[in-house]
Amino acid sequence: MSGRVPVTLACWDYDRTAALASGEVRPEGVDLTYLSLPVEETFFRMLRYREFDAAEMSLSSYVISLGADDPGGRPFIAIPVFTSRAFRHNGIYVNAASGIASAGDLPGRTVGVAEYQLTANVWIRGILAEHYGVPVESVRYRTGGQHQPGRVAKVAHDVPPEIDIAPIPPDRTLTGMLVSGEIDALYTPRTPLPFAQGRPEVRRLFPDARAEEEHYYRQTGIFPVMHVVVLRRDVYEARPWLAQSLFKAFEEARRLAADRLAETAASRDMLPWLYAEAERTRDFMGPSWWSYGLAGNEEGLAVFLRYAREQGLARHPLTPAGLFAPETLESYVI
Repeated sequence: MSGRVPVTLACWDYDRTAALASGEVRPEGVDLTYLSLPVEETFFRMLRYREFDAAEMSLSSYVISLGADDPGGRPFIAIPVFTSRAFRHNGIYVNAASGIASAGDLPGRTVGVAEYQLTANVWIRGILAEHYGVPVESVRYRTGGQHQPGRVAKVAHDVPPEIDIAPIPPDRTLTGMLVSGEIDALYTPRTPLPFAQGRPEVRRLFPDARAEEEHYYRQTGIFPVMHVVVLRRDVYEARPWLAQSLFKAFEEARRLAADRLAETAASRDMLPWLYAEAERTRDFMGPSWWSYGLAGNEEGLAVFLRYAREQGLARHPLTPAGLFAPETLESYVI
């Protein structure tokens, strides 16, 4: 008997978590089982059935889970580990024949979203409203499967009365309707297959999405957080030390990945100029562009929480610090 506590963690196969998956990094006091699962499967199984002790989770879904008036009714508690971050200007696609030439042409149009509450879609709607003059309620939202029919929302949530939202027919897909012109646009974190296949019917709203995203970063300093890591509250309450133990392990795995990113002796990746991209990103965003912990991430989290509240997804006012296990927000000093 090792005396270590068994913990099952469901998380995608990221470079920044590879050392945890391989066992190179071991959380203190923990016998970790790392299940490498696609994010949609992890979210579905954790939100619906609470299958894992800890899991990667959509920031939006986690915020919705905090909506219970009684804290005891909130099933998860997060640690400030941001397994996924992404700019989302690149996730706005339009039908090429829709007549949408710029963001200003979106009001009055029909927009597909796999789920209204997806974190990427919260960011996209918020950014369009705040920076491009596209009010959240100015478009019609149609929900459903992007590439497969029959998708339903993973978590129940309220929708403001001014929002026009309805499901697409159960035998249809959002990408099929985008190609046909039955919807004008699609907000999505996942690249639509017709776009990846070079279909002429689908294009990005922003032809140079990277330039838009860099401009946004210069304006705001925000690199949007998409996913956090949560523990089931019963697991955390039985052993509060697990929050800090997992946080420290995730941070060590992230640091190892960052150190290896610009390796030139023998590249781990197939991109020949990855080292140059790493150097460019470091010059543009600073050496800690992908940081964990609350410090340095408060502003981006506060903006997301404001968007979630404005879009009807957060029932109560929340603060960035209130999202996380308190043990992870401070450390000892010698």
